[in-house]
Amino acid sequence: MNQTDLLEEVLHLSRQAGEAIMPIYAKDFAIEYKADESPVTDADIAAHKVIVAGLQALTPKTPILSEESAHIPWATRQTWDEYWLVDPIDGTKEFIKKNGEFTVNIALIRAGKPILGVVHAPALNVSYLAAEAIGAFRECGEARIELKVTQKANTGKINVVGSRSHPSPDLAAYLEKFDDVEMVPKGSSLKLCLVAEGSADIYPRLGPTSEWDTGAGHAVAEIAGATVTKVDGSPLTYNQKDSYLNPYFIVSRLLD
Repeated sequence: MNQTDLLEEVLHLSRQAGEAIMPIYAKDFAIEYKADESPVTDADIAAHKVIVAGLQALTPKTPILSEESAHIPWATRQTWDEYWLVDPIDGTKEFIKKNGEFTVNIALIRAGKPILGVVHAPALNVSYLAAEAIGAFRECGEARIELKVTQKANTGKINVVGSRSHPSPDLAAYLEKFDDVEMVPKGSSLKLCLVAEGSADIYPRLGPTSEWDTGAGHAVAEIAGATVTKVDGSPLTYNQKDSYLNPYFIVSRLLD
């Protein structure tokens, strides 16, 4: 299957997951907590089942790593050159708060790099989608626009998108390098997408995230033309180590 068709199929699948999520979102739902104290709901599990079944039908030979089925040994994962990276609901805390800022994330990783990704926000009726061979796009209703990052000088007012539910004490120190900062709070992987669409200039993530939190948004931002790097400027990569935790990273459209 070519990338164009595959991207459309994954977008459709993300919307199917959203359709499984929204009836649960609309009512009172049970909240459980994992060993790391992160919340999980019935909607996470429902979306996971939809996505996994759909990806298995699309690409039967491609492994799937989902947040809700992450207990795959490193000895197995390190043999993967290509795999699906899934977060059925990114921003579960936003889901619980019912502010709409949660997303379905599906990314295709090849050789440690996201080459295709979909970020779908079902409560906001907006989707971001990207593939290396095609480009990056924002879709709202029937309108689809291509995203091409315009680089901006590292001077004047800098719009910084940050986590709504995970403030970082390291962020304040980092922001001292800028003369004039306006904070844009946002939940989930939508933060990466705001840089991709130009609504924010930079997203410094100086706090913990896991690879499934970022894979799809990373694809959208980078294919749109933003940089996605570790703090030292080296590329942010995937499935290169036993741990799923990301290092601190920076998503930016600012010129060095």
